[in-house]
This record gives sequence, C-alpha cells and structure tokens, in this order.
Amino acid sequence: MPELKYKRILLKISGEALAGEQHRGLDFAVIQSVCDVIRTCRDMGAQIGLVIGGGNFWRGVKDGADKMQRSHGDAMGMLATVMNSIAVADALEKKGVEARVLTAVEMNKFAEYFTRDTADRYLNEGKVVIFAAGTGNPYFSTDTGAVLRGVEIEADAILMAKNVDAIYSADPNLDPNAKRYSRLTYDQVLAEHLKATDSTAMTLAMDNDMPMVCFALNPPENIIRVVCGEEIGTTVTVKED
Repeated sequence: MPELKYKRILLKISGEALAGEQHRGLDFAVIQSVCDVIRTCRDMGAQIGLVIGGGNFWRGVKDGADKMQRSHGDAMGMLATVMNSIAVADALEKKGVEARVLTAVEMNKFAEYFTRDTADRYLNEGKVVIFAAGTGNPYFSTDTGAVLRGVEIEADAILMAKNVDAIYSADPNLDPNAKRYSRLTYDQVLAEHLKATDSTAMTLAMDNDMPMVCFALNPPENIIRVVCGEEIGTTVTVKED
C-alpha cells in the first residue's frame, strides 16, 4: 500500500456532482464510482469524513431567491444534504463499508445527531462518517460546514472535490486567459477574491491552520491521488511552503 500523506480527511463533494449529466437528482453510476474510491481510501488506512452538498435537489440561494424567506430556503437545502447523505451511506454499506450519517439538526428517525466525540469514535473504528445538514444554521454554505467539521475532527486536510480542476484567477470557461494556481495562501485567496469556496469557509480554515486541496472530482480516482500526496489541483495553506 502507498504511504498516505493525509490519514484523516474531510472530503467535500458537491451535490451537483452526484447528479452526473442529469444535473438533477441522483446518478447512481456516479455514486457507485465515488464510493469505490472511498472504499479504496478506507482500505489504505484513511479515516474519512464526508460532506455532500444538496444542489442536485435544491440550492437555497439560487432556487429560492426572491421567492421565499432565506432561512426557509436554506432549511430546504439542509434537508437536501440529508437525502444525499442517506443515499451515499446506503451505497457504501452495499460495498461493505460501514457508514454513519450524523446530522447538525436532530432527526433521529433518519440519522444520528452530531457530536464531535461520536464522530471521532466512528472514525477510529474505521467507519466513514457523513456529516449532513451543514452547520445546522441558515446563511452558511456546505463548504463552511465542511471546514467546520474538518476542524472539529482534527482532519489533516480538507479535500474539496469540485467540477473544476483547480483554483483560477477567473472562470476558465469564460476567460481563456485565466491563471491556474497550484499553490496559494489563504491571504492570497481572500485578498484577490478568488472563487474557490465562500470567504467564510476560507477564513475558518485559515484561522485554524487547516490545509485545503481543491481539485476535480472527475475522475474520482483523483481523491486517491490527493490522499497519497500527489500534487494535483490547488493546495491552500496559511504560509507559503
């Protein structure tokens, strides 16, 4: 087995990624491929916390904008992340990987309520822990929720698996001259307003000296490459190496 650079990770996957080419709902072929990679990382000895967005069902800011009160729209987004988490936990269990869904709001018919100690115990037992319902509060993105949980479980790094392969100076789909970064500091990201995650997530990671790697989920095997320390995507740290 190759040596792991990151032995305990918080992996964030967008909900849209689970929808595949359908762009809405769940593409189980995509889920299966992601779960295969998660199982491989688990078998290599990695402890894995997972946060999944809800955008394949509902994006509070986008879908509810000017149509409903923001807190209500965000509550629907939190519920969307719970649906995704249950689906991925089911797929992992079918592959022989024990998984537990811990939610930021109480809903004991569907999942367990999150506590840091419960999550830590499950991770040490080799279970994949899926953190659902964001932070449990409106006005916070799932990226911020991912960093919060990563800090709480003392992860070695936050792995942001996105639809784009790195952080760029501008949208590479719109600007062919956009600069691609391989390494950045949090100060640079915030000062230049680079669109990797929202600024709250970046600030929380910076304040807690938490490394973050932003990379493309496609192909899912990129997750293994990052866990093993291969330099792909963009690595963000507090200080320059």
